[in-house]
Amino acid sequence: MSLADAKHLTLDLSSRTSESRLKIEQIKGIHMELDDAYSNGAYIEGAEDFPPRWTAQAQGFRDGLGARAQLDIAYGPNERNRFDLFLPEGQPKGLFVFVHGGYWRMFDKNSWSHLAAGAMAQGWAVAMPSYDLCPDVSIADITGQIAAAVTQAATKVAGPISLAGHSAGGHLVARMLDKAVLAPDTAKRLQSVVSISPVSDLRPLLQTSMNEDFKLDMAAAEAESPVEMKDRNDAAVTVWVGGDERPSFLDQARWLAEAWDCGHVVVPGVHHFDVIDPLADASSEMVALLTK
Repeated sequence: MSLADAKHLTLDLSSRTSESRLKIEQIKGIHMELDDAYSNGAYIEGAEDFPPRWTAQAQGFRDGLGARAQLDIAYGPNERNRFDLFLPEGQPKGLFVFVHGGYWRMFDKNSWSHLAAGAMAQGWAVAMPSYDLCPDVSIADITGQIAAAVTQAATKVAGPISLAGHSAGGHLVARMLDKAVLAPDTAKRLQSVVSISPVSDLRPLLQTSMNEDFKLDMAAAEAESPVEMKDRNDAAVTVWVGGDERPSFLDQARWLAEAWDCGHVVVPGVHHFDVIDPLADASSEMVALLTK
């Protein structure tokens, strides 16, 4: 190789290295932008106070139910494959299943028990499952676990079934309407689904740092996106979101409502953490949708 060729090769490699660095910086910039777009707590005053408050309220609620709280019922082989079942006074009118959020990476059933109060006051039994978390399992695995939890809970309580889930849980309850997910005998009992502040299109998450845990590719993101679901079980569906939520969550809610041509409620002055509060209120519109 001549000296001129060597200089040309050095310049070419240097140019390629600079282009690669630029692409890496651009990708990092996209990740930072979308990480912020899907960050909730950073934009909620006193966000750090919510999780311990939820946990304390949930514990107090369970303690007050006595024998009407049936805890840690297994629906699968893993330690987190458990649900709690809360029974109303008298014969249940139906079964309400609430699925918690946390970006498929956080929380369990023990922080949300108090949200059963509204449906129970209307005479419904309430099941609340935990599930395995990413990165130990995939989002598709979690969808399968929630289907197993709903199916097992349905053997405990007769009558119609209503579902609600928050954030990642909003995604999971929407996925239960996929005819390939729930067995027909359970699916035919579905009455109402309220998807609260859901992640309905997973494709934007490919460009977030969270995808290090999700390990999604485009095919997996599309397969798990409710907005792409065509063959769905029959149920009354409402998408519910707070008016003060991040624009990304307002978009996600709107995308699902438009894709499914279903109910769409935007509540003014409500953010991502207090949007679930109406579940504890027997007189709320949210509880009415689930128990009508």
